[in-house]
Amino acid sequence: MTPITVLPDHLKKYIIPVFERKALSVSALGLKDLTSYTDVIVIVEAASHRQVTSLAQHLIKRMKELKIKSIGEEGVKEGEWALLDYGDIVIHIFESEAKSFYDLEGFWADAPVFDLSEFDNMTHKQGEKDDDD
Repeated sequence: MTPITVLPDHLKKYIIPVFERKALSVSALGLKDLTSYTDVIVIVEAASHRQVTSLAQHLIKRMKELKIKSIGEEGVKEGEWALLDYGDIVIHIFESEAKSFYDLEGFWADAPVFDLSEFDNMTHKQGEKDDDD
């Protein structure tokens, strides 16, 4: 069984925007001991291409507000699979079919899983409107 561990506080700012947009599923895996390119990958499932784009744009906007710029962004406008690279954390936002096809959770089955249950009850604040809505 893959160990479950606590997400470090400094990474929570990347997770909160995803839960604000009601992703279908979110998982975070620790890759620090398994690869050199990142410490954590976050795998987000969206219901549609439009939601992939919306989630990615929302996350990018929130990070810019915190003065955090990505190292790289791919697939945001296409909407099947967006990749946002912030160095120590890489966020993959997949449309459901693409998520199943690439199966990153299966590929990294030996990676520790971070407990994200503290974010389960997060919703977009009522009445709040974003430019990217």
